[in-house]
Amino acid sequence: MTSCDPLRNPAEFLTALFEEAVRAADPRAVLAEYLPPKPKGRVIVVGAGKAAASMAVAVEDAWSGPIAGLVVTRYDHGLPTRGIEVIEASHPVPDAAGTEAAKRILSLVQGLGPDDLVLCLISGGGSALLALPAPGVALADKKAVTSALLKSGAAIDEMNCVRKHLSAIKGGRLAAAAFPAKVLTLAISDVPGDDPAVIASGPTIADPTTLADARAVLARYGIEPPASIKAALEDPANETPKPGDPRLAKAEMRLISRPLDSLKAAAAFAQKHGLTPIVLGDALEGEARDVGRTLAGIARSVVEHGLPVAAPAVILSGGETTVTVRGKGRGGRNAECLLALGIQLQGLPGVHALCADTDGIDGIESNAGGLWHPDSAAKAKEIGLDLGARLADNDAFAVFEKLGQLVVTGPTRTNVNDFRAILVQHGLVQHGAD
Repeated sequence: MTSCDPLRNPAEFLTALFEEAVRAADPRAVLAEYLPPKPKGRVIVVGAGKAAASMAVAVEDAWSGPIAGLVVTRYDHGLPTRGIEVIEASHPVPDAAGTEAAKRILSLVQGLGPDDLVLCLISGGGSALLALPAPGVALADKKAVTSALLKSGAAIDEMNCVRKHLSAIKGGRLAAAAFPAKVLTLAISDVPGDDPAVIASGPTIADPTTLADARAVLARYGIEPPASIKAALEDPANETPKPGDPRLAKAEMRLISRPLDSLKAAAAFAQKHGLTPIVLGDALEGEARDVGRTLAGIARSVVEHGLPVAAPAVILSGGETTVTVRGKGRGGRNAECLLALGIQLQGLPGVHALCADTDGIDGIESNAGGLWHPDSAAKAKEIGLDLGARLADNDAFAVFEKLGQLVVTGPTRTNVNDFRAILVQHGLVQHGAD
């Protein structure tokens, strides 16, 4: 038996399973096959996202000769490169470094000819990192709206709809600025459904949403925008390029990694270790605590009824949950999902779980996520932790920190969003019995 035997060492197994999922999304392993032959004309490499630096390294490893360009990634996510400059900026709330990087990227792609190529490297996080406000919009106001949306429980596509219409570079505007050069975007998806227009707010993709849609999102969540934001969302000049715009005719996109790819890799790893995997999907959305409770119900069904699969099994899912912040604790959507799941399990024997973000950072904390075990609730009680109260205060991080059950990886420099795995070691019945 290996050290990550799921029956003897569930924590090590779940951690190894998560590492396998992350490895499947590493651009240094998958990007090269999606590159075209290096063109004869000029090549400008630009990009943004949590995987931007590792994608830039992959391009330099695959293409010989000098390559110039600029990518922007999150603080502490950089890597050494030869010719492509890497700038670090703030995420999830934008800052001046992101604004400066976006200005330079927009400048780099202008003035190119029809034989030139813009290679655009896009991954999750690019919306905040490419922070170039539309004319008349103050960065401070855009930061305020971003913060409000993050706390509101808005889905990622709703957030990005607003961001596109407050930007001078997102929502297809980067590709429009590069015309008549060819634009090839290589992207790592971190969004449910893998919609190219939503990944990093689609800087090279035509935008089907409208200014009216953006205004409706803010109204839906009761967010009263600052004056500059309100004016921008009412100005027709800030409408994004739409499908069929001739400036986007030479823009192409290739997805190099998706959440489902990581779930499939994890499922294959589980099978090698004698488990039956069930993949619930790569696009589970909703409030993190509600998703956690639902997953707990599925795990209980495996234990008590052998359905939808018999134990030993692992239940896998991905997607992006949301957290409506009402408390004052330290959280993260994966930690909150896991805590709700654990409370619902009520110490069910033989059930262990991991919830973590594949980028290595759950929200704004230092962990990727956490682990839950059948004795976690009892341990929490011994040290005086009221799990229900902590959940109500959005303080899930503190629970797993005090239990010593955080999953800490540091930046992975990729991002296919949330990864959730529930290990059911044994059940009360065999498959088909009741």
